Amino acid sequence: DKLEGLKTIAVTTNGINLTRLLPRLKEAGLNAINISLDTLVPAKFEFIVRRKGTNLSSKATVLIFAGMCLLYVQVNCVVMRGFNEDEVLDFVDFTKDLPLDVRFIEYMPFDGKYCCFEILLAQK
Repeated sequence: DKLEGLKTIAVTTNGINLTRLLPRLKEAGLNAINISLDTLVPAKFEFIVRRKGTNLSSKATVLIFAGMCLLYVQVNCVVMRGFNEDEVLDFVDFTKDLPLDVRFIEYMPFDGKYCCFEILLAQK
């Protein structure tokens, strides 16, 4: 049973287990998904998720699968100087024909106790 009054049930994920879990989540009422994807480069993706052997090509499958199965899909990409700022146009090209929204987010220069301004990609 869906909870009365809820219009949106959403989840945020890096997508690693999404293809396996998505059918059950959708059955439970999930109708929106937010996928965190900061890079399209396999080695960088492994570095971010801290898992070796993660197949980045499955990310494309996840995005397409999620777009076909859910009402709303959003991809968040945190843009960081020296890491992925050169991929912004690749993200646009990768997602332009998919039924989803892409949001480029400015890196927050704070890591626990310390500010990390050297990674900040500021507006010019």
